Amino acid sequence: MARMNDKYNALQRQALSFIILMGVVSLFSDMTYEGARSLTGPYLGLLGASAFVVGLVSGLGEFIGYALRLLTGIIADKTKNYWLLTIIGYALNLLAVPLLALTGNWPLAAALIVAERLGKAIRKPARDAMMSHAASQVGVGYGFALEEFLDQLGAILGPLFLALVIYLNRGAGQLTSYRRAFAFLLIPALAAMIVLFISRLKYPAPQEFEATKSQPTSGQKFDRNFILYIIGVSFLAAGFADFPLISYHLAKTNLLTGSRLPLIYSLAMAIDALAALFFGKLYDRIGLKSLLLSTILSSAFAPLAFLFSSRTAVIAGLVCWGLGMGAQESIVKAVIASLTSPEKRATAYGIFNAFFGLAWFAGSALMGFLYQKNINALVIFSVAGELAAATFFYLLDRRLKRKAI
Repeated sequence: MARMNDKYNALQRQALSFIILMGVVSLFSDMTYEGARSLTGPYLGLLGASAFVVGLVSGLGEFIGYALRLLTGIIADKTKNYWLLTIIGYALNLLAVPLLALTGNWPLAAALIVAERLGKAIRKPARDAMMSHAASQVGVGYGFALEEFLDQLGAILGPLFLALVIYLNRGAGQLTSYRRAFAFLLIPALAAMIVLFISRLKYPAPQEFEATKSQPTSGQKFDRNFILYIIGVSFLAAGFADFPLISYHLAKTNLLTGSRLPLIYSLAMAIDALAALFFGKLYDRIGLKSLLLSTILSSAFAPLAFLFSSRTAVIAGLVCWGLGMGAQESIVKAVIASLTSPEKRATAYGIFNAFFGLAWFAGSALMGFLYQKNINALVIFSVAGELAAATFFYLLDRRLKRKAI
């Protein structure tokens, strides 16, 4: 018995080590592409792109980044080449960013921006599947939350480092300073790739971490619980506003402008990181109730951020927004691991990401339209979407409890 316990503890330590290594990959990756995303809009403008082109490129990139995950998830499960897809995806995802420093026209820059999102679509289902195997040893909520915590550190550090690079090159001209900032991002991009290769060499078969083994079920369809969950997360995504829309509102109403906007975004990312850890651990204790709680709490972001002219209310709204983001990046992915068998995991993540992304894209477009027409309608739509999601999560929780009896 003692020998079995020692073996089990050793497997847990190895799984945790794998999660931390992949979290460090996420940290350097987010430094790279989240840093770049803080500049790509104005950079395209400096290269001659119109506002319509900037919006089109951003929307197309996000659409491809989510929609193609359905295909790449199926490919990952069919081929079992999880590491190959992860490495190819990261290489495209990360190296497209510093190449922006070499662009001299907006079509080429736009192609690289879309390529960066394509890389994420290639690697995300396979990577999440490998993470789910390791997370099953330490608690799926905590495993994904720890990775998200490290991920969000990168999302905070990337824009801050780029702001420093631009400040130090302020005498070189705006276009040149932006190009130097993109070139600087080669450093975290290469760091991410190095840690990724170390992870591949050290843990070539993460599926061996899976805590519960199951028999192959290649012909098995996803059950009603999975479908119910996908409907719920689609409502969650549709009702959750993008930060650019929030920042647009804050700047337009002069509530927060200039350098205060990236600072408040950094605050939201910090809340995101801490919320991921809290709700991830909570999920391992109380299950879907943690997602139900986070969804209800985050539903308050829209009225606080859009209806009040008080900075205190706005900050409270962004705290709620950060709570929602933290839950989306930890619990939401953890539930997929709990609802699906290991051999269908990448396909499940592909389906989840495709529906989540499409709902996010459609909801964001509709909220942008409603903002121009009636801001009260935007708030009603957002809150209704979040509460509809909470309803589906409650129904799913009841179904799972009945099944467990």
